[in-house]
Amino acid sequence: MEYSQAKLLEVRGLKKYFPITGGLFRKTVGHVKAVDGVDLFIKRGETLGLVGESGCGKSTLGRVILRLIDATAGEITYGGRNLLKLQRWQMQDLRKKMQIIFQDPYASLNPRMTVGDIIGEPMDIYNIAKGHEREEKVLELMSTVGLGTQHIRRYPHEFSGGQRQRIGIARALAVNPELIVCDEPVSALDVSVRSQVLNLMQELQRKYKLTYLFISHDLSVVKHISDRVSVMYLGKVVEISEKNELYDKPLHPYTKALLSAIPIPDPVVKRERIVLEGDVPTPINPPNGCRFNTRCQYAKPICSQEEPVLKDVGTEHFIACHLY
Repeated sequence: MEYSQAKLLEVRGLKKYFPITGGLFRKTVGHVKAVDGVDLFIKRGETLGLVGESGCGKSTLGRVILRLIDATAGEITYGGRNLLKLQRWQMQDLRKKMQIIFQDPYASLNPRMTVGDIIGEPMDIYNIAKGHEREEKVLELMSTVGLGTQHIRRYPHEFSGGQRQRIGIARALAVNPELIVCDEPVSALDVSVRSQVLNLMQELQRKYKLTYLFISHDLSVVKHISDRVSVMYLGKVVEISEKNELYDKPLHPYTKALLSAIPIPDPVVKRERIVLEGDVPTPINPPNGCRFNTRCQYAKPICSQEEPVLKDVGTEHFIACHLY
């Protein structure tokens, strides 16, 4: 990247517990520990990929960072300010700088609003443009994301899945954000359309100097678009590294197992598949020590007794594992 690589956002000890209620009086009887002590940072202008199995807390982490849902504990520092200490009215201006692209391109759009109103609504909320200027900006955004400007009066059901996701991208760009959380933005699209949307997102990143948190379970997509990759397991970040180093030299046993499952489009090349034993533990009552110790073939006694700390083992390659 040509522009600054200073930290735009930093997360420390972030937790999000969802209460479980039961009994006649609906008392809290437990918690789902969706995000349980996450540490990471995102550099300005980069794409940080966030991967892991379904249910590991990826999407919850993205929503907590944007304060779409409140955190249980921790810190989220954006531009030198702890977002968790800000009041709702103080967050209003910051929300212009932080936007989200949702996974389902249809459910995230209001079916009763035209495309022009969907993209223009953020401009109305923040008084960015009105009247003729507003319509010009909407048409410009539609053209930027590859939509026909003649479709401005149409409704979401009149578009394909890929076109709907482009509408969602245009809506996110309407307030000139710095950070966009991309919550599995291509998982609901056809394979032929995915590459088009990914290339569009990379082009927009260069044009508008955007920063992405790209959440996905598709490791090949993450490798294509990310600068660094963070791996989550059961509410914890277990490894973070520059993408080429992570894919070529993974250190954490869980990361190795994930990467071994990526199909290779060459029948001659063989890869040893690492099959994990047992089921993913419940986030209601996670294992003691390292969360992965119940499925790890290298587990030692200390792994079930002491929780590993995420530490730098060189060249900003962070890992939470007692083997290192």
